[in-house]
Amino acid sequence: MATTRKIEVYSAGCPVCEETIELVNRIACPSCEISVLDMNDPAVAARARALGVRAVPAVTIDGTLADCCVGRGVDEAALRAAGVGQPLP
Repeated sequence: MATTRKIEVYSAGCPVCEETIELVNRIACPSCEISVLDMNDPAVAARARALGVRAVPAVTIDGTLADCCVGRGVDEAALRAAGVGQPLP
């Protein structure tokens, strides 16, 4: 059983991206391991494309694109529904 939830925020450094980073950090729990990835890095952009990221900001949770990021923006309710902010047992 995993002891952490790996959360990756794909960002281009824009104000909306910064708001998403702040949101994820605000609602994260001790079980959340957060990484902010720069979409200006070609390797990061390639990984994002492979995961289905089509717009930034985008959030993946344990390697899966969060529902809130599929074809639309990030929202707190969808992140919480995906487990962000909920400690693992």
